[in-house]
Amino acid sequence: MTTLNLYTGNRLEELSEALCEVLSDPLGSPIESEVIITQNKGIQKWISMEIAGIHGICANTSHYYPNDFIDNIFNKIITDIPTPSPYYPEVMTWKIMNCLPSCINRPGFEVIKNYLDTAGYDLKCYQLSKRIADNFDQYIIFRPEMIFKWEGGKEKHWQAELWRELVKDNGKRHRAALFNEFILTIKENVSIRKKLPERISVFGVSALPPFHMHFFSFLSDYVQVNLYLMNPCSEYWGDIFSNIQISRTTAQERKNDLSLEELYIEKGNSLLGSMGILGRDFFELVSEMNFIETNIFKDPGDKTLLQCIQSDILNLRNRLEVSDDTISVEKKFIDEHNKPSINVHSCHSPMREIEVLNDNLLEMFENDPHLKPHDIIVMTPDIELYAPYIQAVFDISHDDKKYIPYHIAEKNIINESQIVKTFFNILNLYESKFKSSEIYAILENSSVHKRFGISENDLKVILRWINDTRISWGIDSENRKDLGLPPLNENTWKAGLERLLLGYAMPGYEREIFAGILPYDYIEGKEAAVLGKLLDFTEKLFVFVKKLGRLRTLKEWSENLNSFLDSFFITNNDTEREKHLIRQSLKNLSKMEKTALFHEKIDVNVIKYHLELNLSGMKTGVGSLSGNITFSPMITMRSLPFKVICIIGMDINSYPRQNKVLGFDLIAKKPKQGDRSRRNDDRYLFLESILSARNSLYISYTGQSIHDNSMIPPSVLVSELIDYIKENYKTGKGENFDNIITKHKLQAFNTDYFHLTEKTQKERLFSYSLENFNAAKRLLDKRKEPLPFFTSILSEPENEYKTIDINDLCLFFTNPSKYLLNKRLGIYLEQNEEELNDNEIFDINGLEKYKLEQHLLQSSIDGINSCDLFPIIKASGRIPHGSYGENAFNKIGDRVTGFKQRLLPHIEGKQPETIEMDIQIADFSIYGIIKGVYQGRSVQYRHTKIKTKDLLKTWIYHLALNSVTADKDKKDSIFAGLDSNKGGWNAWEFQPVESSKKMLQDLLYIYFKGLLTPLKFFPETSFKYAHELIEKKKQPDIALKAAEKSWGAENDSGRGRGESDDLYYSLCFKHSDPFDDIFHDTAVRIFRPLLQYGLKIL
Repeated sequence: MTTLNLYTGNRLEELSEALCEVLSDPLGSPIESEVIITQNKGIQKWISMEIAGIHGICANTSHYYPNDFIDNIFNKIITDIPTPSPYYPEVMTWKIMNCLPSCINRPGFEVIKNYLDTAGYDLKCYQLSKRIADNFDQYIIFRPEMIFKWEGGKEKHWQAELWRELVKDNGKRHRAALFNEFILTIKENVSIRKKLPERISVFGVSALPPFHMHFFSFLSDYVQVNLYLMNPCSEYWGDIFSNIQISRTTAQERKNDLSLEELYIEKGNSLLGSMGILGRDFFELVSEMNFIETNIFKDPGDKTLLQCIQSDILNLRNRLEVSDDTISVEKKFIDEHNKPSINVHSCHSPMREIEVLNDNLLEMFENDPHLKPHDIIVMTPDIELYAPYIQAVFDISHDDKKYIPYHIAEKNIINESQIVKTFFNILNLYESKFKSSEIYAILENSSVHKRFGISENDLKVILRWINDTRISWGIDSENRKDLGLPPLNENTWKAGLERLLLGYAMPGYEREIFAGILPYDYIEGKEAAVLGKLLDFTEKLFVFVKKLGRLRTLKEWSENLNSFLDSFFITNNDTEREKHLIRQSLKNLSKMEKTALFHEKIDVNVIKYHLELNLSGMKTGVGSLSGNITFSPMITMRSLPFKVICIIGMDINSYPRQNKVLGFDLIAKKPKQGDRSRRNDDRYLFLESILSARNSLYISYTGQSIHDNSMIPPSVLVSELIDYIKENYKTGKGENFDNIITKHKLQAFNTDYFHLTEKTQKERLFSYSLENFNAAKRLLDKRKEPLPFFTSILSEPENEYKTIDINDLCLFFTNPSKYLLNKRLGIYLEQNEEELNDNEIFDINGLEKYKLEQHLLQSSIDGINSCDLFPIIKASGRIPHGSYGENAFNKIGDRVTGFKQRLLPHIEGKQPETIEMDIQIADFSIYGIIKGVYQGRSVQYRHTKIKTKDLLKTWIYHLALNSVTADKDKKDSIFAGLDSNKGGWNAWEFQPVESSKKMLQDLLYIYFKGLLTPLKFFPETSFKYAHELIEKKKQPDIALKAAEKSWGAENDSGRGRGESDDLYYSLCFKHSDPFDDIFHDTAVRIFRPLLQYGLKIL
């Protein structure tokens, strides 16, 4: 008779050696494989590497997870087990969904009926069915006796009735029943035992349910079963209590002055008592079985704080409470020589946690030349949250000395795959508003726009079209009506696309509408092909999404979505794997129709929810133990030994997880020893991490508010560890461990990280970042005189800069610093990316108001009646819908009419002339077109407040106009706008200039100088200075004060936005005085002639 062999130890390495020693004894048959059962992929790969390291090779081994192994054995011994089992949770979900409609009208199902009678029946029914299926799956394993009672008809509540419905259709082929059948078959049929494996090794599992332990116990009567279990403690610890349990248990008894000893309460090691509940209950279960035990415990020693804690857990003691006869006084004092083995870091954000981690890892590698990346594991409760920060910090050049090779394991495929994400974004369009930003985001996916032949440059054109045609949301008026909203066509995709299509077919010059559609006139050349591709994309997308409203069977949904994948996503080597994952889920969905006999037609919300659950269980990223530093979820690498174990994200609300209990969970209502508990599992995993770290344990959390720097406590597990250290150990100097937590600064470039002082050494603040060092240095250098942005002039530009379009010359004087940085250095400080507006216009203001006023003004001057113009503006989507938009249009029209009346005397009855010019002045050439010349007078106008840039532009054009005409025909010019104070009519008139070429030449010299170094010329500020100095005859110091106020936009009501806020001026003159003699000379040089020939008129 074979036996159950139990190998227990506190170090997985020792257990692996014991396993390898047993495996050295070959099996009876050379073709039979060794069976090794583990709890996750991480430990499965680790033990394979350990076997290969000891035996030279790991071959002919079969690896299983516990449930998979039990199912495999059942299928070998018992015939006619359906595959997949009808009692797998996924299959049960659909079967329960089949049963519920016929059950909910029965007595006892009232709560279920009330829940399902509300809107969204299909989705609610699926979600409830899944919850019930998950519960039933747990009942089979943890409450098999309850299941048998239900099947015997002894229980009458709704869960029992629903279970009987399942059994009636599927037979008693669940694991609990199969186990009983398995026992009988093995006992009665000797020959069938040959199908059992000769030897089974269960390695490194943290805990197993009673069901599994009974299975292995029974199996051990017929085959060799070896359990290799990591036990934190070499002593018996089945009756120890945590501090909280002791407090609860003894609260009443202590009123009678009874001690813990008199109450028979064992405290043991308080960390083990608090965090080891899962392991305690599991080893209690193991102790009830018949086994031969081999202990392989190894005391880690007491050289470091980490080793002392591990040793005290191993020996079931709190060091402070142990008498000096057992542990010498010296061993209660720990001197780690400024290299602590336990590090706890409090940061302001996840990003700062990763930055701090990076610096600490670099220090570890520097201090220990033998430490390699594969010796380090970084675990976190939320790998999805930390993955982008990890990539941001660790993705540096491989040639950089600070480069650390790493990989992230077990990332969620939905968050990681752009195709999967876009797939769900398209499904989410059903019953959505079809916002312009959502549709464009789908098209931006490279696998989508490539499928429709759209390039990156085409996307920019499409983005411009969407903005220009004012597409905001909704397919068309019918789509808006379906959403319960007014059936208006304005600002819909249909309205915008019709404008584009009609504009290509028959331009309307923004003056004519056809069947209520205003053609969009700006489709040029090859852009017509882009329009065709856009129409193809939107038509297929809208048709597909509309069809999502149909009810379908699971097989029909699978076929439909498979076809959709081919239609919308390009197939190539880069996309095939991600598409395959979706196809695999769709294939399984189709199989469920046959397996679960679920033939009902359901809506898309159920399918979407099911696929999200299914795909979220799929992980991407390089597998664990690849030789680099591994970042992984907590569960993936649990209990594996590493020289350095880092745990990040140990926030108070993140870990341990709370037990989420359903109201109808019968296990939670009557818990038993050995039941699953997420919270206890997390606590035990943290304890395993403490025990598995060989050299160092590193912990970090968000412990300081990024908003106000207030303290945020860490996870209760971290707090318990810190309290335990403070209560039980002292430093080598006999001091308390008061500085276990390193509190970090908000910014990585804080100067404390680069100042080697007693304070920073004690706080362990340091950094390896050269970039942050330079930033910190700049902070310190603020007290010194900082260097200006330009320390020397640029070389002279190419001769092409001396041939200039007059518009470019005007642009230069609008902002010389911006022109210089843009044109010569290629520096652009603004964010020029277009943004889509998902909301139709509710009010007209700002730039849009000005554009509309200017449009109405010009149209009115061109003789277009406002009544005729309104349908055109409405069709353009530029005004609010309905009567509100019409009223807003009329108000703008009234304002424009008043302005037009003041303008008419200057242009009425005159035909505007356009003059082409090409002026040679010295070695410069100015070319361009002068528009709006009415019988020799240039008339320009803008329905907005006159700004200095308007005067400068008018002045430059005025000089050019006078330079191309004969001396006797010199022209005058006028610029009309609104008064900056009252908002009424305002205008400037410029008299003919005889020396126009000379003045224009001077401006060109200033322009060319401004191409070499930033010009101390700021239109509004310089004009204010010159006006005060020249027109008002003020002293320079008084004029300068007025200029400084303008520079900072100071006025009686406070401070507005001045030119000092301009990004380009700020960069060029932040560390230099903008108001020196050059400022004075330039302002006077430019504005003296302008003010001499220019006059403000009423």
